[in-house]
Amino acid sequence: MSANPNDPGEGHSPAAWTTVVIMLVAFAAGTFFFIINLPIGVIVSAVVLVLGLIIGWIMSKAGYGVNGPKFTPKAHS
Repeated sequence: MSANPNDPGEGHSPAAWTTVVIMLVAFAAGTFFFIINLPIGVIVSAVVLVLGLIIGWIMSKAGYGVNGPKFTPKAHS
């Protein structure tokens, strides 16, 4: 981790983790639905993928991002 106090970090925040988990699940589900040839599942997965991005942005604006007031970084060993 950088010693620079202005460094925004590597995204270790609740907003970042939530965004990544939602988007990862949506991508995996979309891939599965594509393989089994279920177009509606692919479309729903694409919508969930975009929703994951929007949810992460909302959480970041609500203070759960790296520099947000509701986020307290954990000490690394």
